[in-house]
Amino acid sequence: MAEEDKKDKELRSSEWFNRTGKDGFIYRAWMKKQGIPKHKFKGKPVIGICNTWSELTPCNSHFRDLAQSVREGIIEAGGFPVEFPVMSLGETLMKPTAMLYRNLASMDTEESIRANPLDGVVLLCGCDKTTPSLVMGACSVDIPTIVVSGGPMLTGKFRGKDVSISDTWRFSDKVKTGEMSTERMEEAEACTCRSDGHCAVMGTASTMACMVESLGLSLPGNAAIPAPDARRKVIAHMSGMRAVEMVEEEQNLSDILTREAFENAIKVNTAIGGSTNFVIHLLAIAGRIGVDLDIDDFDKLSQDIPLIVNLQPSGDYFMEDFYYAGGLPAVIKELLPELHTNEITAAGESMQEIYKDAPNYNEEIISSRDKPFKSEVGLAIVKGNLSENGAVMKPSAATPELLQHKGRAVVFEDIEDYKARINDPDLDVKKDDILVLKNVGPKGYPGMPEVGNMGLPAKLLEQGVTDMVRISDGRMSGTAFGTAVLHTSPESADGGTLALVKNGDIIELDVPNRKIELHVSDEELEKRKKEWEPLPFHMDRGYWYLYQKHVQQAHLGADLDFMQGKSGSTVKRDSH
Repeated sequence: MAEEDKKDKELRSSEWFNRTGKDGFIYRAWMKKQGIPKHKFKGKPVIGICNTWSELTPCNSHFRDLAQSVREGIIEAGGFPVEFPVMSLGETLMKPTAMLYRNLASMDTEESIRANPLDGVVLLCGCDKTTPSLVMGACSVDIPTIVVSGGPMLTGKFRGKDVSISDTWRFSDKVKTGEMSTERMEEAEACTCRSDGHCAVMGTASTMACMVESLGLSLPGNAAIPAPDARRKVIAHMSGMRAVEMVEEEQNLSDILTREAFENAIKVNTAIGGSTNFVIHLLAIAGRIGVDLDIDDFDKLSQDIPLIVNLQPSGDYFMEDFYYAGGLPAVIKELLPELHTNEITAAGESMQEIYKDAPNYNEEIISSRDKPFKSEVGLAIVKGNLSENGAVMKPSAATPELLQHKGRAVVFEDIEDYKARINDPDLDVKKDDILVLKNVGPKGYPGMPEVGNMGLPAKLLEQGVTDMVRISDGRMSGTAFGTAVLHTSPESADGGTLALVKNGDIIELDVPNRKIELHVSDEELEKRKKEWEPLPFHMDRGYWYLYQKHVQQAHLGADLDFMQGKSGSTVKRDSH
């Protein structure tokens, strides 16, 4: 057998384009319809460019250009590029929350990859949920895959100061107290997001970009190159080339995403002060690829890793500064003694080979393990009778004095109740109280929105209060900050203890000892449990109904229960 024919037969796409008879005729004829000669796609690795470009996803607004760079790289390496769209999740515009649709987008990605003649795929993702949804979907198919992130936007400039989306909460509080006019806040809108790219801080989008690089799913340096920087297009081009090589080397996602790779990602996320959303997305990805990972692993693996990156919202600088300082490669080099360094990556080399000589150009932004920026760990998992399956918080973005705190619960039954009463001057609330928000979890909202960092009562803001302990079964934006206990599991809508909390109950938070306790007797809780009634579904049809019926709890990754594990790349039925 000729070498070309042997290679052709081994390609997954040959199941389509090598067919004889009417099947092969139809597959090839419709490709030729686009003006493509047979030699362009038959016998060459067919590489899908999975694009989440959408005018409704502003973070990904530059992906048409980025896809073209990927395309050129694929062609240069001898592959055949085919670009295809999947559902795009615009974090800032989608209601009720983009998180509700993460699992739907992952299903779209999975089925688009498996159903089509693709030998490998390049995932173009930037905005918060586009990254985990695409990776989850690709994991379920498990073919050669590489990720290209969109990159962060340039640092905002407002009245002589650097600003970012993290300042939204500060601006909002200042408007409430009269320190800032609404006209001035409107002026800041045009200054905060001034270029292509996702949020300019270590929010969820940047955390996800760092996650894929630390997992080994991207080329080195991918995480932090600013979106407008020409080097973003270069790495897209090189990723397209590498995708072809991965097909030739038969390097699938499961070859990269080992248990050790997930441990590396957790340690790196701790060192960069990544978003709390990292937990729920990494758990979902592990569930798809079949790696045994649980919520306690995040706490165990974070214990000895300090925060060494000085970025907002936990610090002072921005993603643009981070890139100029050396980016994620400099962080990984500093952590190499703590990592599994022989793990293979999408680059075709081990972590040790890639990062051992990575330079650090600014130790004020990227410090060392011996002299860290903050000694507090990036993430902590707290458990107790209020969160039997665990809740997540970010000590590095919290007020240190509140990490051990006991206070009276001020309860909001749902988001509407919170919005109606939070700024009421007659609200019975004091600075040492604990704000509790129910029914914003996966089932309760539905979709688990980013409302866990509740805005403080206006009456306390006027008194100069800047932080309080806040507890919910929701999430918070990676760009946010404050002493917020999040992802409380089981959630209120699933009958968790959070549903039973009443105004005036005493709650104790003890982050150093990883505890959160509701000081109410077991007998009283049992009585309240018998009186509790679950809320009805928000909708009795379509995806919302499917989601509420099958979504797992936060400590399992909030994936749909029937989507766990891999389905593989084989298409078992032909259509012709």
